Amino acid sequence: MSFKIDLPQNVAFIIHTLEEAGHEAYAVGGCVRDAALGKEPNDWDITTSAEPLEVKKLFRRTIDTGIKHGTVTIMIKNEGYEVTTYRVDGEYHDHRRPESVQFTRCLEEDLKRRDFTINAMAYSDSKGLVDMFHGMEDLDMEHNGVSGIIRAVGNADERFDEDALRILRAVRFAAQLGFTIEEDTAKAAAKHAPDLKAVSAERIETELTKLLLSNHPEELEVAYKLGITKVILPEFDRMMETEQHTPYHKYDVGHHTIEVIRNIPARKTLRWAALLHDSGKPDAKTTDEAGRDHFKGHNVISEEIAKKVLRRMKLDNQTIKDVSKIVYWHDYGLRGGLKKTTFRQALSKMGIDYFDDIIAIRKADMAGQSDYKKDESIQALNEMLEMHKEIVEAKDPLSVGDLKITGGDLIQAGVKPGPQMGQILKELLEDCLGQPEHNNSEYLMKRALKMAGVE
Repeated sequence: MSFKIDLPQNVAFIIHTLEEAGHEAYAVGGCVRDAALGKEPNDWDITTSAEPLEVKKLFRRTIDTGIKHGTVTIMIKNEGYEVTTYRVDGEYHDHRRPESVQFTRCLEEDLKRRDFTINAMAYSDSKGLVDMFHGMEDLDMEHNGVSGIIRAVGNADERFDEDALRILRAVRFAAQLGFTIEEDTAKAAAKHAPDLKAVSAERIETELTKLLLSNHPEELEVAYKLGITKVILPEFDRMMETEQHTPYHKYDVGHHTIEVIRNIPARKTLRWAALLHDSGKPDAKTTDEAGRDHFKGHNVISEEIAKKVLRRMKLDNQTIKDVSKIVYWHDYGLRGGLKKTTFRQALSKMGIDYFDDIIAIRKADMAGQSDYKKDESIQALNEMLEMHKEIVEAKDPLSVGDLKITGGDLIQAGVKPGPQMGQILKELLEDCLGQPEHNNSEYLMKRALKMAGVE
């Protein structure tokens, strides 16, 4: 089969330079897979028979990225390209990394240690495509009938025993590519899923975020069926096992959650918020005498669970703050009937910058519900959007920073800086949230001085 990749100039230069010196060299892994799928690769990894010191001798600027494991980064202008020596991994004892690596001159030895067939292909202009494990067949959707295939290289048991993260990566690749996990690979993944306990939270989060941001986040259900979420995200298993006997819902909490993830824009904070927005429902659930379920206060419980999960996943503080805020407010104003004063107070508490995200999750939430009273839900949402528009256009104050007087103004008027001043500004804001026409400097200063006891 004739196969040609249009290699970037610098990649072709590196491969050619290594070949001119008598070594083998290929673009390898994900970049070959993406190119075969007609996608623009994000990174170009190069593998070579040359050992690290031999690589370093051939190029002017190099960085010892991971020289013990065979990786040297070649710098061309401001671009870095990782070049790794063919290697054979030593024994794995922790389901994470080999105890040692051994360099080899054999490309096949290097390729057969890789995770999946679609990631075990190599290419150079001089040798063409090297595809010892039939990765191109597994990429071929027409050949496979319905979709491409995620298949472990060689023995799936061995691949997953070596690095348990590959179990989650199998689902992530299926989600990103719209592929199906091959039967033996799926069985081995389920068998080794408990080994994910040995993998660091940071590596888990990276893969899970990529899955959530993919075009097929519904593959999260596959992770559930394979026993993956039981280890890395038990909160999701509880959602999958919580029924919702209510006319507003047609799915259990877990499948509803999947629908919300599918229907929200693919941004990290939004997809994580969608995943966790109803995580408190299993704990909040009550059932009345008529058999109807209720989940009063689930947003508060969900917020706490979201913080717990995101901290466990080692996400950054800003992401934790943003996701938690969206989760807490996700069903605000659900039934309509909001008054503008109440809505201003809510906007002030949530932060107006979060409003668009909360609307996004509201819309996605509705997409995952039944049609029961949907017209009323849409009307409530539209009323809130219109009210928000009016408040923004009127420039109603929503934070202390929007007030027509500042702490500096109060100091000049004789108010001492400190906790009292902060409390005064807070009370002035509360006044203006109820009556925005009070936001003028004369009124605010008069009231502030009275509260401060300044004549």
